[in-house]
Amino acid sequence: MSAPVPKGTAKRDALRTNERSIQSLWEDEKVYEVDAEESNEREKFMVTFPYPYSNGNLHIGHAFSLTKSVFRAQYERHLGKNVLWPFAFHCTGMPIQAAANKLKSELELYGTPPSFPENDPKVRAQMEAEIAAKAAEAAAKAKLNVSKKKKGNKTKLVQKSGTGIVRQWTILAKMVPLELIPSFIDPLVWLSYFPPRGVTHLNNFGAGVDWRRSFITTAVNPYYDAFIRWQFETLRKRGKVLFGKRNNVFSIVDGQVCADHDRSEGEGVGPQEYTLIKLKLLEVPDPSTAVQTSLRELLGGDLPVSLVAATLRPETMYGQTNLFVLPTGTYGAYKIELPQPEIFIMSHRAARGLSCQGYTQTFAEIECLLGDIKGTDLLGLPVKAPNSSYERVYTLPLLTISMGKGTGIVTSVPSDAPDDYVALQALKIKPDFAAKYGITPAMVDPFDVIPIIDIPGYGSTSAVFVCEKLKITSFNDKAKLAQAKEETYLKGFTSGVMIVGPHAGTKVSDAKPIIKEEMITDGTACLYFEPESKVMSRTHDECVVAKTDQWYLAYGETNWAQAVKDHVLNAETFNAYDESALTKYEYVIGWLQEWACTRQFGLGTQLPWDTKWVIESLSDSTIYMSYYTIAHILQGRNNLEGDVTKSPHGIDPKLLTNDVFDYIYLKNAPLPTTSISTDLLKKCRGEFRYWYPMDLRVSAKDLIPNHLTMALYNHAAIWDDEPELWPKGYYTNGHVLVDAQKMSKSAGNFLLMDETVELYSADATRFACADAGDSLDDANFSRETADSAIVSLVNEEDWA
Repeated sequence: MSAPVPKGTAKRDALRTNERSIQSLWEDEKVYEVDAEESNEREKFMVTFPYPYSNGNLHIGHAFSLTKSVFRAQYERHLGKNVLWPFAFHCTGMPIQAAANKLKSELELYGTPPSFPENDPKVRAQMEAEIAAKAAEAAAKAKLNVSKKKKGNKTKLVQKSGTGIVRQWTILAKMVPLELIPSFIDPLVWLSYFPPRGVTHLNNFGAGVDWRRSFITTAVNPYYDAFIRWQFETLRKRGKVLFGKRNNVFSIVDGQVCADHDRSEGEGVGPQEYTLIKLKLLEVPDPSTAVQTSLRELLGGDLPVSLVAATLRPETMYGQTNLFVLPTGTYGAYKIELPQPEIFIMSHRAARGLSCQGYTQTFAEIECLLGDIKGTDLLGLPVKAPNSSYERVYTLPLLTISMGKGTGIVTSVPSDAPDDYVALQALKIKPDFAAKYGITPAMVDPFDVIPIIDIPGYGSTSAVFVCEKLKITSFNDKAKLAQAKEETYLKGFTSGVMIVGPHAGTKVSDAKPIIKEEMITDGTACLYFEPESKVMSRTHDECVVAKTDQWYLAYGETNWAQAVKDHVLNAETFNAYDESALTKYEYVIGWLQEWACTRQFGLGTQLPWDTKWVIESLSDSTIYMSYYTIAHILQGRNNLEGDVTKSPHGIDPKLLTNDVFDYIYLKNAPLPTTSISTDLLKKCRGEFRYWYPMDLRVSAKDLIPNHLTMALYNHAAIWDDEPELWPKGYYTNGHVLVDAQKMSKSAGNFLLMDETVELYSADATRFACADAGDSLDDANFSRETADSAIVSLVNEEDWA
């Protein structure tokens, strides 16, 4: 569906002509350029918006959110206030670098201009079919009801690209003249191309920004670079930046931690800790396949061999009756070298992750002693399940195991896990099904449920109780099983009491960490981490969790977190404008712990005291709102990249030492010894003291779990003795749909901001944005509303 064109363009054209005239007048008169005032006759108001990432043109989603800033700024001006509404552009991190690298690869492979295989219609059709099939398979495995998706069964990738075949050249061709595209293999070209276009497009939109204060990030801009170095030096002095080995989401291909802005999928996903249970292989009786013969040979060697299962509930291992594998799954036998040599049988995916967590001599490398082990090769094998009262249990089939989660091996505790109970019962009451996989009655019938935890109202076998209550008889009852699992797990942890083992009589919540440590100490378990859900880097690498040396911000430090929480939950100091948003901030403050704040590659500012590291994109963007207050003095008009020759006062960025920034930003800092004039230093200090605190920050809700909360933390750290300078309010909104559909190129409703302005006019576009919605729920930009607004605005003008 193509975008509707306004019926007749005369009225639209008249609006645009008028808009351009007025916008030119605003620029000539410098209407939106404001400075600190010495008198206090007028109140001040400072509103900001998260600087957009400059790897493309702004779209209607940006326009929708930033109108909240535009409208509020204008409203406060009408109240007679002195209003500062600045804007800048973010270039830090991997996205631009990754895109430049991808373009370079395409040109090397396919020429300039590239001749892609999909230029042949037959090849294109085959490629698209393969992409769609893989996406549908992945969706089915994730238990997604693909059939409910609008516009057929197209995947998110297909929706975004229109074909599912994503080429960087093709993406750029929609925004950049073809003859310029080859130059974009240099990431710095992106920095000089897209930010100035952003300024033009925002002016066309009538954003009303003080552009003297605008800038781009990274070391390309020496002024901003100096500011970020000062910020991190200050954080380090205050004990907020620490160093050590930490588990973080990591891209092996990129060779570094993969933070939210470095991801194409999985934003907001963090590391999940599992306990890896070692189920020792006891024997391989009567091998019937070559793989089983090889397994027997491995077992006859010097190293112990274990099938390993990842669990979140180590306290329930007393109730193990068997373990499950996926009959069609592929596993391997991998050599673990540290802390002592042993052999783990698990999925390749899990082995890849484990190799990055200190269990092998060489990081990200693990020796596969036996590959291509099918799940059927493991069925019926006896193992020793640690803490279980059974001397040996058997490997059984489970058809619902995901090879994309854990190790692909699941230990079974049918007393407290409804899925395990139903699966075990199915093998007991359906001998034909069991026999199909070579499972004999002796492998299942003797293994009764073991009571291990007593839960008030549920008894000592909660899974059995809930399955009978909900009448669950098959593992195809997925909705009921999900309900049962949630119910038993929650009740077990919060109300359950251990009734077996040395910790009988202890609450589960207290016993769990103790039992986990005991199992690790006695060598029957170890720790394993993986992302909470799938994370893909912008270089298309599925990320793991790696334990690496890392500079990190200690957001979980008790006093720091409490100070932020007290500020946010106090209506006198902070306005979230929405109770549900306030709840989200409180939740994020509760779980946000250590944050890897540096990378070894990508664009950005080098860590001042350890220059092999680059400060990552969510860490150089937390207090830059304060830089707006002085940017016009340092950089000035039409100087996004911080060209020293354009500095209005000729300030050399090399003179911006920590002492200079201390004087500008910190309350009791002395006047520094510097060749920068005292008057200019006092002017900078005065501008900051006048405009701060920031009165309002407007953003989409997806920045609550990272940027918005991190900005609160960093303000609280830098101005720890002046809480009155911390942000006073955040307004967040939902994402925007277009004509009640998610924006996508295949649906014909992906709207770039400037194209929309030219199609409907700035005022009509803003009118439709205003009408779209205001809550955390998704809003709806209606093109019909924009079209109708053209008529309404012209009629209004005629009437006036």
